[in-house]
Amino acid sequence: MTATHPHQLTSAEDAHRFVLAGNATFTVVSKATGTRFTYKVNVSDKPDLYFVALMNGPDNEGSFAYLGTIGNQYFKHGVKSKISADAPSARAFSWIWANLKNGKLPDTVEFWHQGKCCRCGRKLTVPSSIESGWGPECSRIVGAS
Repeated sequence: MTATHPHQLTSAEDAHRFVLAGNATFTVVSKATGTRFTYKVNVSDKPDLYFVALMNGPDNEGSFAYLGTIGNQYFKHGVKSKISADAPSARAFSWIWANLKNGKLPDTVEFWHQGKCCRCGRKLTVPSSIESGWGPECSRIVGAS
């Protein structure tokens, strides 16, 4: 893993793998404006389908609203989402995801994980796990390094 801070991922490959691990919470920050959005991406019961939610309230654990889905590597804004597809948070996710799936993490943004395993959601305590965003057991299960 490439990181400049224990919770910051700086490679597109690492960020992409993190997002699709099954239980990922992360924040994307604009270096130009400081604007930040926190997203949660959870795997569904269907193969290659993930639910995307946006943190939209003060509770860091429970204030998430449905935004859309990722299926076959493409993000689709949800028709039942109460967040407009034109909202800055929705446009930001669509943009960052398009970059990550194409192997790019623009140098205009920072990608931060929240100190929890992106697969199982447990709090990370091992220094190498804090850096990577993967707990030791989950890392072994999926073969992440």
